[in-house]
Amino acid sequence: MTTSSSILSTTENLPRVLIVKPPAAMAVLGDRFVASTKFEILKAFESPLPLPEFLANHSNSVSAVIAPLAAPVTADLIRLLPNLRLVVTTSAGVDHVDLFECRRRGISVANAGSSFSEDVADTAVGLLIDVFRRISAANRFVKQRFWPLKGDYPLGSKLGRKRIGIVGLGSIGSKVATRLEAFGCQISYCSRNQKPYDVPYHYYMDIEEMAANSDALIICCELNEKTVHLINKDVLSALGKQGVIVNVARGAIIDEEELVRCLREGEIGGAGLDVFEDEPNVPKELFELDNVVFSPHCSLMTLEGLEELGKLVVANNDGHRQG
Repeated sequence: MTTSSSILSTTENLPRVLIVKPPAAMAVLGDRFVASTKFEILKAFESPLPLPEFLANHSNSVSAVIAPLAAPVTADLIRLLPNLRLVVTTSAGVDHVDLFECRRRGISVANAGSSFSEDVADTAVGLLIDVFRRISAANRFVKQRFWPLKGDYPLGSKLGRKRIGIVGLGSIGSKVATRLEAFGCQISYCSRNQKPYDVPYHYYMDIEEMAANSDALIICCELNEKTVHLINKDVLSALGKQGVIVNVARGAIIDEEELVRCLREGEIGGAGLDVFEDEPNVPKELFELDNVVFSPHCSLMTLEGLEELGKLVVANNDGHRQG
């Protein structure tokens, strides 16, 4: 018998949706993030039992899993759920899901779509402005009371008319481009395929060539086997000493060790980073650099965005059940 602490509904005979670890949105919205009358939520994270033991009495009834980044859907987990039919991620990326095993088992995978594309795009532009105009560094300059002692703060750089290369012109990348058009920036992009003729931006097949012709790169692509360390030593070298890189996608898309070296040795101009290779661990060598701005993988974290995400997660589970 399932306890009341394990589910949101006590109604019998509803399909069960497993949550191994709570999505960040549940810390803000609580159970209403996944509230539905069409399925029950099974909260493994509330049980003191190891997951295999917890699932021993429930595995046959689980038809879907809600999967935040902190709870990878591995082949081992999938094998524990013989009737699993759907994985719903709370992220746009699905790199934490074993897609091969899902395909083999005929399990559908639904991501967060464009629920928070606008929020991530806003953050990308904010990080870019911050690095160019040295806003965070200037804030520290004032708070540390250096202004009366050292006088005027060093010059920043304007964003207007900069050449911006976007890596991945999907939902997020497209919204970044639209925002930067308002600043008069020259937009180019690199992606797996060239977009239809009505996309007005210059297309580069080669990312190194785009970097060489850009003042800044903004990383918006998905993480997969082809994009791991896509931004490597050669790309960073092509970007050059004045170039800025912003990453709101996944940390492993950039060779972080090489990025740290380039920033410390002045081989690129600066970075705005929302994501890192080994989160939440950030390279300590970067803490002392005023040309690097951080945020803790929170580009999607707005109340409005989380509410939209919750609606999509529920709709994906409801729709799959009806289908």
